[in-house]
Amino acid sequence: MMGVDPFVLWVHKDRGINSFEDWQAAVKEADGEWVMGGTGKGQEDSLVTTWLQQNYDLNMKYIPYSGGGAVAKDLAGQQIMSSVNNPSEAKGFFENGDVVPLVSFSDERLPLVDGVPTVKELGKDFSYYNQRAVVGAPGMSDEAAAYYQDLFKKIYDSPEWQEYMASESLSPLWMGPDDQKAYWVTQVDRHRELLKEMGE
Repeated sequence: MMGVDPFVLWVHKDRGINSFEDWQAAVKEADGEWVMGGTGKGQEDSLVTTWLQQNYDLNMKYIPYSGGGAVAKDLAGQQIMSSVNNPSEAKGFFENGDVVPLVSFSDERLPLVDGVPTVKELGKDFSYYNQRAVVGAPGMSDEAAAYYQDLFKKIYDSPEWQEYMASESLSPLWMGPDDQKAYWVTQVDRHRELLKEMGE
């Protein structure tokens, strides 16, 4: 595990929405016509969107995209009303002032948007991340596995990777193979719960 990529709720600056509470009010006022964009159906963005709908009694339309870059671009162009892009996907539009972050789905506040609260701060025990991990092929020899584990640990510890994580708002979460397997067990269980709630 080389790090985890958190999610942030974004809106366009011209909507005049500057807080998560204002966003909730706007979604409810739209009465089912609010359009959220995200990558795929049954994937990370749609899972977070479903969680938002169920935990805050919201009704939104969800438009699936093939990638996060297209989502960020269409939010900046106001083809959709909000998104839950990773910071790295929305970073350019945020730095340009096109989009506004409202809440993060991370365990702690993110350096890129440190004035933005986490959903945990707002009273919900929830966080969600994209995993950025390197996985070997089935049947790999112990010798090959050890080589790559050592290689990627060196990369992880390098100043270049640490700087990259900071600049792209990746959260550090180094794991070796045993910890990684245990982590996946808990993640599979959590995703089963979320997909069941979505009716998938």
